[in-house]
Amino acid sequence: MTIAIEAQGIGKHYQRGALQQHRLRTLRDALSEWGGRVMRRSHAARSAGGVEPFWALKDVSFAVEEGEVVGIIGRNGSGKSTLLKIVSQITAPSTGLMRVNGRAGTLLEVGTGFHYELTGRENIFLSGTILGMKRAEIERKFDEIVAFSGVEGFIDTPVKRYSSGMLLRLAFAVAAHLEAEILVVDEVLAVGDAEFQKSCLGKMQDVSRSGRTVLFVSHNMSAIDQLCDRVIWIDGGRLIEDSADTYATTSHYLFGDRAQSTHKGEWRPPADQELDTEYFALRSFRVADADGTTIERPIPNDRQAVVQIALTIKKPHPGLNFGYSLVNEAGVRLYWTVTTDEAQENWPRLDAGPVILESAIPKRFLNEGLFRLELHAGVHNQAWYSQPGNTRYAVFLRIAGGLSASPYWTTARAGVVAPVLPWRATKE
Repeated sequence: MTIAIEAQGIGKHYQRGALQQHRLRTLRDALSEWGGRVMRRSHAARSAGGVEPFWALKDVSFAVEEGEVVGIIGRNGSGKSTLLKIVSQITAPSTGLMRVNGRAGTLLEVGTGFHYELTGRENIFLSGTILGMKRAEIERKFDEIVAFSGVEGFIDTPVKRYSSGMLLRLAFAVAAHLEAEILVVDEVLAVGDAEFQKSCLGKMQDVSRSGRTVLFVSHNMSAIDQLCDRVIWIDGGRLIEDSADTYATTSHYLFGDRAQSTHKGEWRPPADQELDTEYFALRSFRVADADGTTIERPIPNDRQAVVQIALTIKKPHPGLNFGYSLVNEAGVRLYWTVTTDEAQENWPRLDAGPVILESAIPKRFLNEGLFRLELHAGVHNQAWYSQPGNTRYAVFLRIAGGLSASPYWTTARAGVVAPVLPWRATKE
């Protein structure tokens, strides 16, 4: 395969607190410099001259093959946008070498090149030209761009009269129709309404299926899992992980070291982590689909998921109970459930010997996101063997899509959970 993008030891160095020497002196510069001198006198700890070294990126190396769709993740300020600007040749690296094989189209800021006094029609040509499109290319795709944007009725209206949503639609429509071998996209799913975000995601899928190379930055881990063949995780300007297992890496990113060895849908006891007590031995803990297959990839929330706990009961006890606790990405514990929740006559029998306990997760209940299922095992009022919130025995489940059959509900909605509840109307 041909290498589309190659980064070798990329670093980007800035100096915080320093005026750029090549700039023309203005009254604003003079006032800023004077203010800086005053502040430095009261902050002696600042380095000489007010200059502080800062590395936005440091020794980042990777290669992307043609046709790959690579997600780039990391917290705010980790260096993701700086990396994309270097790939897009907007800025040069301080150290290292960046090679880009092919024409790169960039969408680093929706609305680049728009002029508020010009009409939507005029802005399509202006923005398209700034993004690198030829006039003939814009004319050929003009109708498609307008149709995608959904602003046909206002195309000859100055964009200063557009709503923010209309402006975002038109700007994304222009950028998304670039005919480039490499598409560089930064956080297009973080702006706009739900319908706009759905359109963005759909267009990104079309681009990825066309065989073009894509670098995609997003804080939406479900979108990363859905779109990307591979994920690069950057933190503090350094490359933390570069993996083709996007689900494993995004899980580790969201849950830290707790997910590093348990990001999959099944836990089996390694030699040093066996859960073997006088009452039972844990053989496995997993989340499976309706056919009994371990769930290892994101699933829609209308697909049945079943929690299974495989045990060998060594000594029955009336207070022995098992279950799990479900925690979302924000650390909120949504619920927990145990085998002794119902009336005693409905408790599952835990006789000596092998047993598999099963409990279905309600369909169309969980919202989109990543969930950690923590094992509950203990004897009531006597002992904890695996306590939710403080256990190494955990598996993960990611929900993406399937939220509702309603034409008005197509993306995640506000709230920790997303149940579909029946309604009825009665005449008074």
